[in-house]
Amino acid sequence: MQKLKINQPAPHFKLTGSDAKVHTPEHYKGHWLILFFYPKDNTPGCTTEACHLRDSYDEIKKLNGIVLGINTDSASSHRSFIQKQQLPFPLLSDPDGVISRQYGCLFKLGPIRFCKRHSFIIAPDGKLVKIYRQVKPSQHAEEIIQFLQTQTGQ
Repeated sequence: MQKLKINQPAPHFKLTGSDAKVHTPEHYKGHWLILFFYPKDNTPGCTTEACHLRDSYDEIKKLNGIVLGINTDSASSHRSFIQKQQLPFPLLSDPDGVISRQYGCLFKLGPIRFCKRHSFIIAPDGKLVKIYRQVKPSQHAEEIIQFLQTQTGQ
């Protein structure tokens, strides 16, 4: 795994979402793509983070942003989490952790495998422009909005 750097092309991914569609970065060219990696569906910190992103989603969309969550849980787990929390964005399943590893988010200890809580913003041109390695679930949505505002001049 190479170390990710700002202004490099974002690592490619091709993952199936909770919506049963295949998602790739190319689907989101022209938008600010927010990828948030999180440990586990329906756990306290992950629920807090996802719900804050849900509550801020209209503002993120106004700034031309798209949110995708990624972890190693199954698509059925994601669908349940989305339904329970009424999340307006897809969650992508990375069961083998391949994409999570590319982004430096995979934690593996023997058979235990999950994503660390990290986020990335990919610019409309496909370049990585922001990396969050220290994420506070209750504050993260606001950090993302502030960053997008500085980038879009709004």
